[in-house]
Amino acid sequence: MSTPTEATIVVVPGLRDHVPDHWQTILAERLTAAGRTVLTVAPLTEDRLSCAAGVAALEAAVAEAPGPVVLVAHSAGVMTTVHWARSSSRPVVGALLATPPDFDTPLPEGHPTPDVLRSNGWTPVPRAVLPFPSVVAASSDDPLGREVRVARLAECWGSRLVRLGAVGHLNPGSGYGPWPRAEELIREIEQG
Repeated sequence: MSTPTEATIVVVPGLRDHVPDHWQTILAERLTAAGRTVLTVAPLTEDRLSCAAGVAALEAAVAEAPGPVVLVAHSAGVMTTVHWARSSSRPVVGALLATPPDFDTPLPEGHPTPDVLRSNGWTPVPRAVLPFPSVVAASSDDPLGREVRVARLAECWGSRLVRLGAVGHLNPGSGYGPWPRAEELIREIEQG
């Protein structure tokens, strides 16, 4: 069982629906089986593209935690996290921010347009230093965010940048199910 000194893991997914073979889902199951407390931000059923709704859902999940949290965000979940961090005073040990998209440049077809992102509150993307330690995991061939632009975001946020190599968007479409490195990075964050 989880001890009172262990942080609760809060999983912050992106904009897509729940995917059973996504690394975040697999990670949550593994950590829960190991006795960790894991909360997952509930998927939005209304206002699915609303940044404010995503931030409110993250705040609700963190409010359920019995103490400090480690945030584990992917894709648009990273953007939800950085927007949330501007106004929350909840205790955060740190955050793993995996493959953030570049919302400041047009995304590939099938993803929200710059106008849709702007009208739903996603842009401008916050660039202030985060109030907690963080690691940005960047892919060299992510179709949603060029590595050089993601590295610049990491620098703005005061995050340690971890270059993953060619892992696409680090999702099932890029060949990721399990991503064991996530657990290693979480341990590093928890150890400070």
